[in-house]
Amino acid sequence: MPKPKMPKAKTLKSAMVFQGKVFGVRRDDVLEPGSTRATREVITHSGSVVVLPVFDNGKILLIQQYRYAAQQYLWELVAGRIDKGESVKKAAARELREETGYRAKRFLEFLEVFPSPGFLEERMHILLAQSLTEGSAEPEDDEKIISRAFKVDELVDMMQKRELRDAKSIAGILYYLTFLR
Repeated sequence: MPKPKMPKAKTLKSAMVFQGKVFGVRRDDVLEPGSTRATREVITHSGSVVVLPVFDNGKILLIQQYRYAAQQYLWELVAGRIDKGESVKKAAARELREETGYRAKRFLEFLEVFPSPGFLEERMHILLAQSLTEGSAEPEDDEKIISRAFKVDELVDMMQKRELRDAKSIAGILYYLTFLR
């Protein structure tokens, strides 16, 4: 049985109010389904990749770095913006190499999520990286990154103790452990 076609909002007027290096802010006047007029402020973003590197022994590689918006160091999966004209797999390979030095022979996109769909149009593509080989990291000037391989039970313990707090990492790890491992 086909899904019924659901009505969508109609954009009446749209204007970019800010454009930065990483994201922009757009203000849209819309007619919502049900004919309600509303103003929506949307953060524009080119999309990003999240990489879940799994070693042959089953350990999962995480990185730790300082996140200014959170005002703390967080353990998380490798992640970064998709550059203009770049494919999801190429972006994943680049981010993995830059942040950890590792290269992967295989990438499998297994999940696509909207991190905050109420105001952010970013799509995060989460990929499994396998058959890893070590190399030299190439972090950006402002990135001070520590990487470490964790056993699955360590990651589960970190989630239970609320020590792993990055949403994209929790989603990717739980999906991997539940459906792919």
